[in-house]
Amino acid sequence: MATAGKVIKCKAAVAWEPNKPLVIEDIEVAPPQANEVRIKIVATGVCHTDLYHLFEGMHKDGFPAVLGHEGAGIVESVGPGVTEFQPGDKVIPLFISQCRECRFCKSPKSNQCEKGWTADRYDVMALADSRFTCKGKKVLQFMGTSTFSQYTVVNQMAVAKIDPSAPLDKVCLLGCGICTGYGAAVNTAKVEPGSTCAVFGLGAVGLAAVMGCKAAGAKKIFAVDINPEKFEKAKVFGATDFVNPKDYDKPISQVLAEMTNGGVDYSLECVGNVGVMRSALESCVKGWGVSVLVGWTDLHDFAARPIQLIAGRTWKGSLFGGFKSKDGVPGMVKAYLDKKVKLDEFITHKMTLDQVNDAIELMKHGKCIRTILSVSPQ
Repeated sequence: MATAGKVIKCKAAVAWEPNKPLVIEDIEVAPPQANEVRIKIVATGVCHTDLYHLFEGMHKDGFPAVLGHEGAGIVESVGPGVTEFQPGDKVIPLFISQCRECRFCKSPKSNQCEKGWTADRYDVMALADSRFTCKGKKVLQFMGTSTFSQYTVVNQMAVAKIDPSAPLDKVCLLGCGICTGYGAAVNTAKVEPGSTCAVFGLGAVGLAAVMGCKAAGAKKIFAVDINPEKFEKAKVFGATDFVNPKDYDKPISQVLAEMTNGGVDYSLECVGNVGVMRSALESCVKGWGVSVLVGWTDLHDFAARPIQLIAGRTWKGSLFGGFKSKDGVPGMVKAYLDKKVKLDEFITHKMTLDQVNDAIELMKHGKCIRTILSVSPQ
């Protein structure tokens, strides 16, 4: 491409400081260095983790940054040493790398990787180095991806090549939320056919967890949320029952225990709230109940009574649904193309990058499931 090897000037939504609206700026994106890929981002979803960094985490060393980590695009150019990708490839940038060489990548037990931003700056949610500058200042790359920019540069170990027929404005959702929820049910909880499940929180991640429970053959799926408007949507993904904690004057764990003869086999917490995490654990049946923490947070300790675990429950965590990123994402794209997983049904709004603050407001107030931002023309 004519831009290969040159600095690209393009539009990006920059978070200059915490708790403030993003600003659409002209930024410079340097060419990819060794083992890096420069990607033209076509579409991106807005995920709660972007809001977490902006409004909750607010780490002083995490700004200025370009947010966004749920995108899809087309390779513009590659740096020295890159053999897996070439200009024109359709790709999804990944917030979890897969170097295929570290002990985590070599183990079938985990999808963690020792490389990438998670290795030593997970609290800041960005590496110290980036290829972005704006007004003479270095701008950080959020979660190693920064998809609220028309161009981004990503290490090749954090890029998945996908089917060229995949619609980028749909499969971008597989960069985070949908894989996270679906995989938490299928890979982490390992939901079994005929089981009962409860999913706490019906945002995109929770609805994807419902979809995963159904795909795994659960016979009863309780969708738990304080917003009753979300139940019709949850039904689309396979929920059988809706429970609103506000409708009861006793703990939700007790309500579910009474409905299920002692508790559900599996529960998934998809909110990122430590109180809800405890409720989800206590909603599991003793003896074999499994509860999975899926919602992203690192602000507070969580607590439970030891007897809950001594009695045979298991408490687990799931990052990106347990998918090894470079292997798992192309498989999920194929599953979507084969109509085995839903994506279109998650999309409630479509906007442009200029409207990113409107999209953030919608999510903040629970008025959307996923808003897709059109970032660059294809």
